[in-house]
Amino acid sequence: MVTREQYEFAQARIEELLPLVTDNTPANDKNAIELSVVSDVVIEYEKEHYPIGQPTVAELIALHLQEKQMTQRELAQKLQVSPSRVNDFVTGRSEPSLRNAAIICQVLNISPALLLGIFYYNNR
Repeated sequence: MVTREQYEFAQARIEELLPLVTDNTPANDKNAIELSVVSDVVIEYEKEHYPIGQPTVAELIALHLQEKQMTQRELAQKLQVSPSRVNDFVTGRSEPSLRNAAIICQVLNISPALLLGIFYYNNR
């Protein structure tokens, strides 16, 4: 188990090592090796203390709308539904039908496997 002190030391050491290691640095370089080791310490600590949960369908749609710089109204037009219906999807009040989910995936460039995985994970 990684302690908070080890985690903080590893974070500080990463900041020192990052300028010294580039894409062209050989994998067997001492700085590259040390960077890998201290990165593993940070990853281990963060997995335990700051886990990242599975996003919801609503969060996934909202994020991709933002990335595409698309409004809920524009998505509603593509889905041929009311803007309030899309707002229901974005706020999590309801989930899209399979037909609408397929269109959302296509329009927002979301992997259908990712969306189906979220449906499965959150509805178990």
